[in-house]
Amino acid sequence: MSKGKLGILVGGGPAPGINGVIAAVTLEGINRGFEVIGFQDGFKSLAAGEAKNYKSLTSHDVMDIHRRGGSVLGTSRTNPTKSDEMMQNVFKVLEQLGITTLVTIGGDDTAFSASQVAKRSNGKIKVAHVPKTIDNDLPLPGVTPTFGFETARAVGVQIVGNLMEDARTTSRWYIVVAMGRAAGHLALGISKAAAAALAIIGEEFRDRAVTVDEVCDMIIGSIIKRRAAGIPHGVVVLAEGIIESMGEEGLLKALPAGELQRYGKIDHDEHGHLRMAEIEFGRLLKDLLTARLAKLGLKMTFISKDVGYELRCADPVPFDVEYTRDLGHAAVKFLQSPEAQKYGAIISFVDGKTNPLPFEKMIDPKTKRMQNRRVNVDAEGFKCACDYMARLKRADFEDAKQLAKLAAVVKMKPEEFRKRFGYLAGLK
Repeated sequence: MSKGKLGILVGGGPAPGINGVIAAVTLEGINRGFEVIGFQDGFKSLAAGEAKNYKSLTSHDVMDIHRRGGSVLGTSRTNPTKSDEMMQNVFKVLEQLGITTLVTIGGDDTAFSASQVAKRSNGKIKVAHVPKTIDNDLPLPGVTPTFGFETARAVGVQIVGNLMEDARTTSRWYIVVAMGRAAGHLALGISKAAAAALAIIGEEFRDRAVTVDEVCDMIIGSIIKRRAAGIPHGVVVLAEGIIESMGEEGLLKALPAGELQRYGKIDHDEHGHLRMAEIEFGRLLKDLLTARLAKLGLKMTFISKDVGYELRCADPVPFDVEYTRDLGHAAVKFLQSPEAQKYGAIISFVDGKTNPLPFEKMIDPKTKRMQNRRVNVDAEGFKCACDYMARLKRADFEDAKQLAKLAAVVKMKPEEFRKRFGYLAGLK
């Protein structure tokens, strides 16, 4: 006997493993007696009130997709909560098609949209949200990653490893900007696993103002320290969230009037986020560093590289293949539970068991987003990473021989070098 129709849609940016969730939801939905409907391009057609761009999904349709990157249902950033009209359109289409249960796949913006479907339908539509982002910044219990992160990190490590070899071969420096709007998990994870010379993430500034000057000095300090050790090359990995930490005002201060437009434009998406991809942050830093190092008597070749889009549709590694099958299975299981009659939820696991997290407990009604899970810079993992990076540390300034070696690279006297760069190590 048919249990009704179960809808699936994907929102936000791609992440490796989306197809695994789609496949698992479809198979488990069919196993439990549902007709499964896949909506193409997220909430886009629904918000427009158009009962089109959907298809019935069969076991045959999803048989081999779980090991493939991308999304067979596409995705979009359409935000149906922007207006009551758009939300009413969503309900109109869902009702017209007979959808009684819905699985959404996406980040915190899609999660909020899903929560509103659950809330405003007054229980008529049961909703489960499967969280995804390569940024790993959603507040899942413990250290459980968001799906897609492990694959993105693995591919990122291979890319940075190749750049490290190129840097070594050509005696140049690469500035890699890795995706990560609110947290530096991806940048740090890639850098640490690849053993890059330096990683800089927003969390290490502990919510204080981040300036372009300080970021440049941290990179220059790494270059100097490597040169003092006889290493004229390296790769720096930056979390793109540093751009948001600096803000528009900070970026404008770093450049002469009107110069920012050379590196892109300040723009925002439908959810109010700064469009970081519109700003060529790596190129901006490359130009600033080249000029500043020239003043210090160092001629350096920099190459800037953004890493993110190459990661999002990669074929998932086995971890994400298995994980997403578990998530999709758990989503359908939740939708058939008594709890689904009471609330919509974000699907997660604790100790290997399904742990549905009610939307109301996870999403701030003011910000309409989940609290970001940021890198714990007091944890051993971050301290280990920093110890193996080429960073200027207090010990470099307390050891007279080491201080003299560093100062000699830029033809400074030790005390002059201490005065110029000591603040990076917490010296006043």
